[in-house]
Amino acid sequence: MASTVYFTRQITPEKVLELYRIAGKELTGKVAVKLHSGEVGNQNFLRPEFWKPVIEAVNGTVVECNTAYEGERNTTQKHLKTLEKHEWSKYFPTDLLDAQGPDWELPIPDGTVIQKNYVGKNLKNYDSLLVLSHFKGHPMGGYGGALKQLSIGIASSFGKAYIHGVGKPENIWTADHDSFLEAMADAAYSVVDLFQGNAVYINVMKNMSVDCDCCAVAEDPCMQDIGILVSLDPVAIDQACLDLIYASDDPGKAHLIERIESRNGAHTIEMAAKHGYGSKEYELIEK
Repeated sequence: MASTVYFTRQITPEKVLELYRIAGKELTGKVAVKLHSGEVGNQNFLRPEFWKPVIEAVNGTVVECNTAYEGERNTTQKHLKTLEKHEWSKYFPTDLLDAQGPDWELPIPDGTVIQKNYVGKNLKNYDSLLVLSHFKGHPMGGYGGALKQLSIGIASSFGKAYIHGVGKPENIWTADHDSFLEAMADAAYSVVDLFQGNAVYINVMKNMSVDCDCCAVAEDPCMQDIGILVSLDPVAIDQACLDLIYASDDPGKAHLIERIESRNGAHTIEMAAKHGYGSKEYELIEK
């Protein structure tokens, strides 16, 4: 069955909120808002002012987890300073989910390559999930969107290494690449299952570099902005973004497509669809 993905070419904070409301899913209780806080030095991440209307509309708490690599977000102390520097904590309540251990272990009984996922234990405190993704390329995953936010994004620092290393954190940068992509699809599965449909996904195709917002030194965007997408299906929304890139008449898309294909990025979507928590088939409704 095809999922519904809403789309607009107008990229404004107001349009983000409008599409969220059109999606028709009211997020209730305590709402975790997962977004990318941006590595210090990165010029492409979407700022707090852009996300402000939709975060305020759901009365959400911005949640993040520490990274598993060197930078300004790999310890709680440094990450809190980054949240302050980038003004997230100026506008919103913030919560580093893995600021204090131990991690929360989520089971993945049907996982392809990993059977458990480690997330920040504070995730237990939330009833609903709003995933705000800046869609762009990624040095390892090929692209970064909703599925990456659900997996690497919500994983604790240890959990990130566990996914990258396909169950062996010591192999964080040396594991088989396709197995790493499959581990991301597995990990995302556990988070989708946890929230039992109480989630909305928003992907913004703006400032699309081949590099992720986790890169302190990132390439500038290589193609024109495309728009905003909203869905209740994390697989469909990522697939729709890839399809919009391929369908674009912007010659700059070649650079981004090379990054996606050279990392076999679509494999994560394929494996997520195979798990059944989303569909590659969708209806794109333009607003």
